[in-house]
Amino acid sequence: MPLITLQTLPDYARHVLAAAESAAAFYPVTASVRLPGLDLSVHLDHGTLAEAMSHAFIPAPENPSASDGCRIFVAHPAIDGVPAPATWGRGDYNHHAFANRLEEAGLRGSYYHDLDFWQFHDPQRHVGAQLMMSADAFPPWEQGAPLRAFLHWEYAARGMRLTHAGTLGIDGKGVLLAGSGGAGKSGTVVAGLLNGLDSVGDDYVLIDRTEGVTAYPLFATLKQDPEGFKRLKLEGRLNSYQPLNWQGKHAFHINEVAPRPTPASLDIIALIVPHIRGGARSSVMPISRKDAMIALAPSGIVQMPGEREAGFRFFSELTRDLPCYRLSLGTEPREIAGTIADFVLRGAA
Repeated sequence: MPLITLQTLPDYARHVLAAAESAAAFYPVTASVRLPGLDLSVHLDHGTLAEAMSHAFIPAPENPSASDGCRIFVAHPAIDGVPAPATWGRGDYNHHAFANRLEEAGLRGSYYHDLDFWQFHDPQRHVGAQLMMSADAFPPWEQGAPLRAFLHWEYAARGMRLTHAGTLGIDGKGVLLAGSGGAGKSGTVVAGLLNGLDSVGDDYVLIDRTEGVTAYPLFATLKQDPEGFKRLKLEGRLNSYQPLNWQGKHAFHINEVAPRPTPASLDIIALIVPHIRGGARSSVMPISRKDAMIALAPSGIVQMPGEREAGFRFFSELTRDLPCYRLSLGTEPREIAGTIADFVLRGAA
């Protein structure tokens, strides 16, 4: 098995892309989904990822302008012509140096050591390859948000960005909810959905700053830890739900709790950082852009590989575009949803 170094990385990336693409006739499944401004075609094997392709995304409405296509090959050695993944060499591995070396060659990529799991993308040709040891040898987060790195690279090339944040809104206007794990973001999104608000996503949404700030849906998965699952009475509301995932959370589909079909977009009027306070009522207070940036940027930059500097610029500009607030959360889901609805309607008036 070859050992890859920073010096050989671009050649290996091109080798993987060429091998995965030349085996196009041998992938058993081709899945297609229309996303905002992007037609995604994925060639892969049967299995968990193929199943996820059918339910993990929120397809965009019919849009004649959405003609840009991207092809992703999810490859492993059981597919004819696909080589076994290489492994990283004995030299130090540095994420930043890895990304810079590929960017110098006009490519993007990521590497997950534990599985020798590689992802390479050519943004000029809109082609990507994900190379694994076997059909199910992918990191656990891939199932809930499959191919998110490729979507990040595709949209980043167009000036947009996948953002690790949730949304809630009403009448086409909404807020972006940002915060680290345990801050209350996901529970707030579900509380809002259960009480009449709309959302275009929880973990990851697509943000466009071209005309104001617009959030678009990509992934359909929502998650709750057992405590939140019980507090929101989801066991009695969902027709079915899966065992706890790799994060110890229940995962379910947004359509199972949303009052209406997911909107095609939300015009974002504010950035809100939830804070679990436990008081009788929720309250919304302004916070500094620095605090909002700290809540928003780090997870989005770490989880979306490559383009670290561009990511900091994007999120810095986003926090300048939007007024920033802290939402001190009460304990009642209906009251929390009402507070956010009042905030959005006042801001949109």
